Amino acid sequence: MLHERAEREADELCFRSARELANDVAARRLSATEVLHAHLDRVERVNPALNAIVTVVADQALGQARRLDDRAARGEPVGPLAGLPIAHKDTHETEGIRTTYGSGLYAEHFPDSDELAVSRIRQADAITFGKTNVPEFAAGSHTFNRIFGTTANPYALGRSAGGSSGGAAAALAAGLQPIADGSDMGGSLRNPASFCNVVGLRPSPGRVPSYPSMWPWSTLSVQGPMARSVSDVAFLLSVMAGDDPRSPIALTDNPSAFARPLDADLTGVRVAWAPDLGADVAVDPEVRAVLGRSVFAFADLGCEVIDASPDLSGADEAFRTLRAWQFALSFGELLRDHRLDLKPSLVWNIEQGLAMDADDIARAEQLRARLYHRVREFFAGVDILVCPVSQVPPFPVELEFPAEIDGQPQATYLDWMRSAYVISVTGCPALSVPGGFTSGGLPVGLQIVGPHRQDLRVLQVGHAFEQATGYGKVRPRVNVGEANS
Repeated sequence: MLHERAEREADELCFRSARELANDVAARRLSATEVLHAHLDRVERVNPALNAIVTVVADQALGQARRLDDRAARGEPVGPLAGLPIAHKDTHETEGIRTTYGSGLYAEHFPDSDELAVSRIRQADAITFGKTNVPEFAAGSHTFNRIFGTTANPYALGRSAGGSSGGAAAALAAGLQPIADGSDMGGSLRNPASFCNVVGLRPSPGRVPSYPSMWPWSTLSVQGPMARSVSDVAFLLSVMAGDDPRSPIALTDNPSAFARPLDADLTGVRVAWAPDLGADVAVDPEVRAVLGRSVFAFADLGCEVIDASPDLSGADEAFRTLRAWQFALSFGELLRDHRLDLKPSLVWNIEQGLAMDADDIARAEQLRARLYHRVREFFAGVDILVCPVSQVPPFPVELEFPAEIDGQPQATYLDWMRSAYVISVTGCPALSVPGGFTSGGLPVGLQIVGPHRQDLRVLQVGHAFEQATGYGKVRPRVNVGEANS
């Protein structure tokens, strides 16, 4: 009985907010070692059911935690993320810790340095204890690969956790870590957050600078934070964001604003509700119904809610062209030398890029330029756009992607992600926040989109919606019994 009570108390600690845990470690009400032990114990008991954490470096993490506790005991200052355990996305390079990109070709890859986002999180005194699962080379929004297998959804183990930051989202939802890092080209921070009932922010390009990067000038893929609450996402963003001379698109705003309370009066805020983004996106009827009920919360908060969508024509072509072009340049040599080691969807996407010419790229950039101005003009009339994150609820893990949505065929692994990737190509900040549950208890995420570089406003609106609805407080059903079954 005493052992069971101790486990319950440790599990409750694992579901506390990141801000609270860091404050308690800094004030020495908790030790970093105690916090880490609680999380490592929960990983050992629960992760076998999920396959969210794929590499664990417990001894290295315990050494970090003890050194942090020693510093705190001597009265030395500690960083804002003091003692927070984190497993980094397995596409993010971590010094001395295996980084596979979800590919057997990199099964024994041990980087000799941290990339910038990881370095900033470590310097803020978070404790790195492992890596989270990803699809092969982060391609696709369902987390499976041939080296580690599939990540399960904590709310329904037979369902997808989303991707490509699916391991990160599942680990957050199950209490295996309080914060997580991720990346997002076509929805890789937002889709898994939606599927796992956590929060993921696709920041404005340049808000979180990347280094090293094959594409330092590109705004299509970004890195960003995930957590179980909007407040904790903003807290992590305050560490990840900020200027860096090695990134030519890095934003120079002071990131400390993201560490402050997010409470804001939303009276009079104009919210545009676009369930199908102008009829261009197929949406599962239950997703539409769940979010259609949830958006009433904005009216209760004093917002003016209208049915409206920006003109997103050309967004689909622009995104797919630019994505395929980057895939061809990034993975063209791998395709030539290791075709049989790559999943078919990745091969298809690379070949799409290899078949393109200068005219295709020029047309995509022209479409994107016109899209930018139409979206800019749209936000002159409204303050916030809300729409589905994912067009479907979490689907069975056996599928690579849903074959149809509301009777409309989905031919490729990209089709079903339109509601996320047409927002990516606008360059606007976009937040996935828990938006409700289907009749079967599957999470549904609401996407909150703001004007260019208005990340803080997006977070404030998301925080208010989260507090008003409380969907994020519903914990998953996965437990030790399921993990051992």
